[in-house]
Amino acid sequence: MAKRDAIFPAGRQALYEINRYSAAIRSGDLLFVSGQVGSREDGSPEPDFAKQVQLAFDNLKAVLAAAGATFDDVVDVTSFHTDPEAQWQIISDIRMKEIGEAPYPNWTAIGVNWLAGFDFEIKVIARLPQAA
Repeated sequence: MAKRDAIFPAGRQALYEINRYSAAIRSGDLLFVSGQVGSREDGSPEPDFAKQVQLAFDNLKAVLAAAGATFDDVVDVTSFHTDPEAQWQIISDIRMKEIGEAPYPNWTAIGVNWLAGFDFEIKVIARLPQAA
């Protein structure tokens, strides 16, 4: 079995070390990104919800960039929300700014009751661009 090809962005290593997971795993031309949350450099949650969501997208963007990808390469999104009905408009406004124009990636939103102190988490699968 081939060794996992782990991808890590600069920074946020405390969260990965504390919880013992990789930011993303590259498999062929696919990138499987672990759930990204609105954590600060030390791994703690950003308390302001809108800032937490923006930070989760920023953290996701950093993981994608570490693998040579952007949001344009994302094909599938799963997001987790502690209060989807109350939170959706804030999330939607930020996601439309970050994800860009149609065609949009697949998106599945799941309501949950626990995210280890966070209120939003986003994970994606991206197809990595071909090297020139």
